[in-house]
Amino acid sequence: MRIGELARRTGVSERSLRYYEQQGLLAAGRTGGGHRDYPERAVDRVIRIQELFAAGLHSKTVARLLPCMRDSDGGPSAIASPRLVADLTAERDRIDRMMAELANSRDVLDQVITTAAEATGPPTPRQ
Repeated sequence: MRIGELARRTGVSERSLRYYEQQGLLAAGRTGGGHRDYPERAVDRVIRIQELFAAGLHSKTVARLLPCMRDSDGGPSAIASPRLVADLTAERDRIDRMMAELANSRDVLDQVITTAAEATGPPTPRQ
């Protein structure tokens, strides 16, 4: 399929798809006219890439992880290494720390909002 169809089917911009290819995350053949030609399995691959980016992983980590995952279900393949498991565990721990820091920031903000609201009384409607 052409890049436009892959973009439409995955909701990912053509520019992002080119970036994924540049980073080695996605591969495309070429037509006789030089246009990108993606296999059907590229849809699952792009969805998996998006999920990994949404989890906070960087493109280099995603590039190391993708060969160890099956595109159809995201499960591990037989080539996952102990080093990859350690790296992913460290990445998960980093995300956990960030989530804890964000929760703490939210709690502080909630306290400031509560204190400010009590000091100023009920909000007045804007005109």
